[in-house]
Amino acid sequence: MNDRKLNVLSLAHELFIEKGFQATSIQDILDYTGISKGTFYNYFSSKNELLIAIFKTTYNKMEQERDELLLGKSPASIEAFTIQLEHQMMMNQKNKLAALFEEVLFSDDPEIKQFIREGQIRQIQWFYKRFIDLFGEEKQPYLLDISIMFIGILHQTVKYYSMLHESSSSVSKAVNYSIARMIKMTEEVSNADDQLFSPSLIDNWLQTYGHQDEILRNELMEVCTNLIDSIHPTEEHDSLQKLIEFIQDEVLHTKRPRKFLIESALFTLKSKENQLDKNDLDIFQTLVMKYFEKLGE
Repeated sequence: MNDRKLNVLSLAHELFIEKGFQATSIQDILDYTGISKGTFYNYFSSKNELLIAIFKTTYNKMEQERDELLLGKSPASIEAFTIQLEHQMMMNQKNKLAALFEEVLFSDDPEIKQFIREGQIRQIQWFYKRFIDLFGEEKQPYLLDISIMFIGILHQTVKYYSMLHESSSSVSKAVNYSIARMIKMTEEVSNADDQLFSPSLIDNWLQTYGHQDEILRNELMEVCTNLIDSIHPTEEHDSLQKLIEFIQDEVLHTKRPRKFLIESALFTLKSKENQLDKNDLDIFQTLVMKYFEKLGE
């Protein structure tokens, strides 16, 4: 994501916090960020997409920093888990994400609803995996229950405790209190052999919400084939085919796709659009950009 777009996200984030998401118009965003309407729609298809981009950028940064805090430490360490969680909650407070999230939690917009559902599943999955690290495989049958309950306890405890205490130390106290309750709950539930949700639900949820990624991959492969078939029989045929196959391979089969190389290859293809099916090329470019949006780039 280029610096100008990141600046627009940062300023729009400020504006949403100040005025509220629903009360902020696109014209307000244009005035506050100093960009034109054309630039806005070049970056985002809607105000909702802008909000999702803010959430993605902020959460991706927080998750990266949170995971880095575990480097060199034992995953089974409660102290390390506490540090991770304190960082996450302080980042949420600093960026006032809870207020924004609550405002759109019951949105009727399908894109926002899908994003919220995916985010909730992702959060549950992280806690579930970390609790396996903390408590071991023998307690795994109960840890999805604990993850779901702990998220509710943590967020509500931090929310109401922070309302009464302005200093950042309030986050640390609320997090530590919530973790202590979670440890007791885990022992109690496992000793009672009491399970509400089967851990297999995690895989089912991930398959359900990961299905959109599979659809995107299939669409991208199909349009790649169509685009290659559309290449005019000129001396540049082989080089154009290799370029398309390079983009496909880089996007679908590389752990960390190099966006700058893909954008350069797409630019070259665009300059040769008279030798390709323009509609397939436009669809191809759109799908590639959608893939990077899913990665939060």
